[in-house]
Amino acid sequence: MLNKIKIGIWLMVLPCMANAQSPITADFSLQSAIDYALKHNATYLNAELDVKLTDYKNKEFIAIGFPQISGNVDFKDYFEIPTSLLPGQFFGAPPGTFIPVKFGTQFQAQAGISASQLILSSDYFVGLQASKQLKQLTERSLARTRTETIVTITKAYYTALINKERLKTLDANLVRLKKLYDDTKALNQNGFVEKIDVDRLELAFNNLTTEKEKVQRLVGVTETLLKFQMGYDLKQAINLTDELKADQLSDIDLLSEQKVNYEARHEFGLLQVQEKLNKTELKRYKLQYLPTLAAYASYIKQAQRTKFDFLDGSQSWYPIGLFGVTLNVPIFNGGQKYYRIKQAKINLLKTENTITNLKSVIELEANVASITYKNAYVSMLSQKKNRELALNIYETSKKKYEAGVGSNLEVVTSETALKEAETNYLNAVYELIISKTDLDKALGNIK
Repeated sequence: MLNKIKIGIWLMVLPCMANAQSPITADFSLQSAIDYALKHNATYLNAELDVKLTDYKNKEFIAIGFPQISGNVDFKDYFEIPTSLLPGQFFGAPPGTFIPVKFGTQFQAQAGISASQLILSSDYFVGLQASKQLKQLTERSLARTRTETIVTITKAYYTALINKERLKTLDANLVRLKKLYDDTKALNQNGFVEKIDVDRLELAFNNLTTEKEKVQRLVGVTETLLKFQMGYDLKQAINLTDELKADQLSDIDLLSEQKVNYEARHEFGLLQVQEKLNKTELKRYKLQYLPTLAAYASYIKQAQRTKFDFLDGSQSWYPIGLFGVTLNVPIFNGGQKYYRIKQAKINLLKTENTITNLKSVIELEANVASITYKNAYVSMLSQKKNRELALNIYETSKKKYEAGVGSNLEVVTSETALKEAETNYLNAVYELIISKTDLDKALGNIK
């Protein structure tokens, strides 16, 4: 009975041990890879933190307009009481003489509370407006980082995916070449073909095997780069589940003829917010000619003792209370405000010029991206046709060789041409997808 229990426990434990030892492979589509990156990519996370940081800074600035209240306790021990000089003539001494006397007690203490309230300040009220614009600036920066993250992940994902497709193509080529090699070797052993035909196929097979090993290492590098940009554990394996969908990118004319929406480009939005900040800065300097008004109040209790007995309730504490208002009127500061206004105007003009230039840059990017996308689409169709032709040529040359009317060299040459055509097609598909991504970014379609 005990042995049966032990066997049952081992049957339950062994699968768990096997799962613990086997590496975990996570499946990622392009969208899930993007979603993962938006939760783990350090650059994007820092951009989110910048928004929160700006929000806290704004609240800190708003708090300046709230009442400022503080309490204080002060204790003094005059082990040497200060000396005051009184005119000697008050006490019958000759005029011009002084009598040193000491007033006060050795121990003094005071405790009180004070409060102040800002009533009128142009800097504060304009600063409130600027703080809102500063938050808009960081939010726009976050949106731009989001777009850049999506573009980066998309390109890295398809780079890794295209290399995996390349590996599949090489595997298919190796299977075809291996079969042809085995068949030719058998024919050679039976005296139907020359040894050079076998050597030629063996050479092609070895070269193809070496190329596969290179692509395998390249797949590892590109997947590692993707994991790094996603913020994923580099030691964990991933599986890319999406497929290359070049045939679905058929909206070539519709997409390439879209008009540029400047507002959709986050770079443009950032400059618009910067323009608002420049205007707010100019307004702030102009309003600095206005006075500043603040109110304050203070209530203090003070005690003087010859002994340290401030906690004795029978001894008196003497109150001091006051309320006041401070009005600060700027009159002349050597022209500092005037030149600050001039600088603010220049900064505003620079931002306006940058906005105008950015419009041209965006138009240029969109035009170049549109042309690149059209060219990539035409190239993809051409390479797709070439791949089909290369496959037909290979099949025909193989049949001719098997029928004894073709040469082994013709088969090897056509197989090499097929491999190149497949590689060119995959490269064309990759360029098409990347150019589509660049065009979407240029048009502001990536959200």
